[in-house]
Amino acid sequence: MPTRSKKYRAALAKFDRAKRYSLDEAISTIKEFGGGRYDETVEVAVNLGVNPKHADQMVRGAVVLPGGTGKVNRVLVFAKGEKEKEALDAGADFAGGDELIEKIKGGWYDFDTCIATPNMMVSVGKIGKLLGPRGLMPNPKVGTVTFDVGTAVKAAKAGKIEFRTEKSGIVHAGVGKKSFEPKRIRDNIAALIETLAKLKPSTAKGTYLRGVTLALTHSPGVRVDNVALAAEFKLV
Repeated sequence: MPTRSKKYRAALAKFDRAKRYSLDEAISTIKEFGGGRYDETVEVAVNLGVNPKHADQMVRGAVVLPGGTGKVNRVLVFAKGEKEKEALDAGADFAGGDELIEKIKGGWYDFDTCIATPNMMVSVGKIGKLLGPRGLMPNPKVGTVTFDVGTAVKAAKAGKIEFRTEKSGIVHAGVGKKSFEPKRIRDNIAALIETLAKLKPSTAKGTYLRGVTLALTHSPGVRVDNVALAAEFKLV
């Protein structure tokens, strides 16, 4: 068993690991954990009652966090002509076509989000094996393959995050920073839960919201009362 740090052990002493806390209590608890050398990310893990092995139960999507993510999102857009200009005018950090693809082939990855117009996807597909493992491949299901690049860029800059269920049916997402006010963190979590509710597969049976855990980047997880949370957001 790995040896836990002094800060981690101190955090464990601040709450009951067996208890399920209200969302507001969980947020207050993690904000009391000892400070690190940087502003840690608030991370939520949502255990959904789905089986991702079945394609019709894979939950995948994106949501714009109303309180933002607390980090700078460098956006790259694959587009040409007027769409390239539209992307740059909307705030994209990089925009272009084949020249950007060649830079990526050479090992350049100084960006966090990729957006592409549909007519660029044949070319972008050639570097799919480079972008895919890094979670950077544009995908129409999360709105990153679109001709409305201006709107997509603004959403990415405003705090849009993407998520998908892992093999065990859990969705992990960063929903802000420890320095955020509690309401700002709560609003971000609420936006994620509401989006997950809308994406509930019709084939999913039984309890949909099976568990929710809140933590900082290097802290233990605080369990949230998923029954109360499901009632609040009308999840069944």
